[in-house]
Amino acid sequence: MFPLSSVVFPHQRVPLHVFETRYRQLVDDVHAGDGRFGICLIAHGSEIGGGDVRVDVGTVVQLEAVFPFSDGRCMLVVDGHERIRVVEWLQDDPYPRAIVELMVTDEVPSDPGLLRSTEAAVRSLRNLHSEMHPDSCVEVDCAMSDQTCVRAWQLCALTPTATLDQLKLLKAVSCDARLRMLGEICCERYGDLMRQLSPDAGV
Repeated sequence: MFPLSSVVFPHQRVPLHVFETRYRQLVDDVHAGDGRFGICLIAHGSEIGGGDVRVDVGTVVQLEAVFPFSDGRCMLVVDGHERIRVVEWLQDDPYPRAIVELMVTDEVPSDPGLLRSTEAAVRSLRNLHSEMHPDSCVEVDCAMSDQTCVRAWQLCALTPTATLDQLKLLKAVSCDARLRMLGEICCERYGDLMRQLSPDAGV
């Protein structure tokens, strides 16, 4: 397992900087195996040095590329796959390990209009967020899937929102529930940003 201070969604590609000895060992082990390992959110504590408290839901990722540096560090590119639930944390030796199970949920959408409305909400929030914070919501050039459940995960990854909201989205029990939750998060965040733009915001 690779605990992080951020959430990784299924169907999301992310870079990882590996510099601690224990995670260098993890990379060696997974590279020699099937290239898959788990990522979960750190609830309390730091990514560095251990002693962190972790949530019990995460994502299996597939190692796609390794870019080593001369000093032993490396950059990874991983793709998110299935969600997992931690059944039991094992001893962190030589790195965090756990017994996990796959989370099986209903990923068949029942409301065809829900994706369209949620996608519009994500687009509106991204546009406003990029105007207010141009350095933190960059343009994303990626191919969006035609499959609703995959596209829903991609929208989650594209939405500028709080880490705890990302965790709620990761835990959602169905594709429909995830899309509804994402739409509500976007509307709430959009309202927060609009209030910051109000002339009375600094009063």
